[in-house]
Amino acid sequence: MEGDHWPHGSCDGAGQSLARLRDRASQFFQSLSVAELGHETHRHLWISDWLKVADDYRTLAESAHQNRSAWVSREAWLCSLTALEVVRRLSCPEDVESAGLADEVGISLRGFEAEAGLAIERVKIDCFDQGALAGFFLPALRHGTSAPTVICLSDEDITLGSMMSRLLPASLCGTMSLLFVDAGNSTVHRSFKPEHRLQCWLDYLEARPDVDARRIAIYGEGEGASHASRLALSDRRIAAAVCDGGLLTPVMRRASLRWMTGFGQAVPDGAATGSLPPSRRLPCPLLMVVGSRSMIWEQDALDLQAGYRQTGADCSVVVPNNVRHPLGEVENFIAVDDFVFEWLGSKLGTARQLDPVTYL
Repeated sequence: MEGDHWPHGSCDGAGQSLARLRDRASQFFQSLSVAELGHETHRHLWISDWLKVADDYRTLAESAHQNRSAWVSREAWLCSLTALEVVRRLSCPEDVESAGLADEVGISLRGFEAEAGLAIERVKIDCFDQGALAGFFLPALRHGTSAPTVICLSDEDITLGSMMSRLLPASLCGTMSLLFVDAGNSTVHRSFKPEHRLQCWLDYLEARPDVDARRIAIYGEGEGASHASRLALSDRRIAAAVCDGGLLTPVMRRASLRWMTGFGQAVPDGAATGSLPPSRRLPCPLLMVVGSRSMIWEQDALDLQAGYRQTGADCSVVVPNNVRHPLGEVENFIAVDDFVFEWLGSKLGTARQLDPVTYL
């Protein structure tokens, strides 16, 4: 974006401005290189540019609110969230710009929630008399009497606010409802297994008349990817899962260890095929996202997929085009989120079918 002050800060409320911004952000990430990311001057200039984009859209959202243009304000808040997520991806903890980033995201989320009104429901349910569970339900904007629904599961590292700031813009004109749940934040006793807490959410969704109970999927990131796997294994109400696929099998334990210690890719050894007995294979279609979202190496995911596909199971793998550098892994979250939603749509009957392995 250096020297490229492209037009922004305008919305028509129909989603076109958000689509253009997301496309521009995706192109920006696609053009990044390790050398450029290592250049501090360039990186801080990009952060400054994207913060300006976020501020411009926040100003527009506030102005549209004053003019009672709800759709314009709603879209502008989502544009602001998208720009702030780009900033987060480019920032380091010690950067001055990142100090107030969480507050900026919070302002935009609250602004969108206020503008959306009843479109976002704050949900609180009881969990087998063991305590309360809280989440956010976003109904599909385009559906009939009932719609497919995705449970979006965050964890301590990938916070609920961060997940919502990414996925709300991706789902602006979606045909699926979203239920955002923090896997680690509830008043339920810690001895109560995460999959049991998630089953309470399944019971809640089944009872909603605007949810198609036959088309409920789960999408987990970080530790939530493991929780998603366990729920999909134990509860056949799950129609599709974006998860780690491994249920703490030996190959996944080795993958996590390699990921945390920074050692290289796995050497194919066939362990994935032999590590999944029938009792541990997920009965629904599953997608594994290679990279930090699930702490899965590419070769491990492909080995695990081979084991699933030998039995005729529906298992897909997506390999993001991430840029690795000393500051960490920079992901084109736009491309990955769009693909995840497209895959979920293909399994829940709202989109075309996709290839079993996809490189972004």
